[in-house]
Amino acid sequence: MTAIFLMSMLFGLACGQAMSFCIPTEYTMHVERKECAYCLTVNTTICAGYCMTRDINGKLFLPKYALSQDVCTYRDIIYRTVEIPGCPRHVAPYFSYPVAISCKCGKCNTDYSDCTHEAIKTNYCTKPQKSYLVGFSV
Repeated sequence: MTAIFLMSMLFGLACGQAMSFCIPTEYTMHVERKECAYCLTVNTTICAGYCMTRDINGKLFLPKYALSQDVCTYRDIIYRTVEIPGCPRHVAPYFSYPVAISCKCGKCNTDYSDCTHEAIKTNYCTKPQKSYLVGFSV
């Protein structure tokens, strides 16, 4: 039994190195506007995971665009819009955010993705929180 377990673990590790694991992952973000009274907590999905990549040894001889590596990025997305509570009349209370439907390993598109290695960590609220669940703010 130990040999079977060990072989299945080795097989799993080998497959894990050969395959990419880039999938939609649950993510909680906090949305606030300085003019509004509340911070809204929104649950969505983002693309996260591992993409198989290789580092080319001949970097000096290749153009820069050939050196970019694949990242876990969106294949299909939809946008949802929520209303931030406690906004005065002159402030637009709506915020649209992406929801990952499916993901892929590919070049990072800065039109709709944050392609930095480490994003700025500002995912917190400075105001009282409201949660957003299934189309209703709670």
